[in-house]
Amino acid sequence: MRRISVFCGSSSGNGAIYLEQARLLGQTLAQQNIELVYGGARVGLMGAVADGALAAGGKVIGVLPGFLLSKEIAHEGLTELILVDSMHERKMRMNELCDGVIAMPGGFGTLEEFFEMLTWAQLGLHKKPMAILNTAGFYDDLSVLIEKMVTQGFLKEANRQMLLISTNIDDLLNQMKNYVAPSVGKWITKESV
Repeated sequence: MRRISVFCGSSSGNGAIYLEQARLLGQTLAQQNIELVYGGARVGLMGAVADGALAAGGKVIGVLPGFLLSKEIAHEGLTELILVDSMHERKMRMNELCDGVIAMPGGFGTLEEFFEMLTWAQLGLHKKPMAILNTAGFYDDLSVLIEKMVTQGFLKEANRQMLLISTNIDDLLNQMKNYVAPSVGKWITKESV
């Protein structure tokens, strides 16, 4: 993998572990010669993942909607800052630039961005690994909900397997490097459940 897009919070969360893991993820990507693509901000976990990569000599590409530039949250030390017109264009550009995606803890925006790209994978629009770094068990409840989607017939097990989850950065990156997209279609019928 040459580039990974990271979706994460523009807030820092309530616990030092979130910032620590964001910095460590950025650092680890740089050490493995993987460029970071992210939302372009200097605040919260977003700023921490970028700072971690930059401090380790990595390349960091930020993709920021122009209306956020006026709020003075843009990171000024990036390798490249790409300005776009909308949140949707940001997501599209981040998808175009990356070979895989990692979600860290965050709020509505993080989930929306990650799940739209995961849906694109489910629909066969790309075959990139989609991964969650489950820092401090942040996504445990989401994992339970996803399992319920399978047991209740709303998600195929093969599609659930598309979502890679780990609490460990190195393990998650290894899963991503070894990922093979399923060849199963999205649509669920009585015969396919």
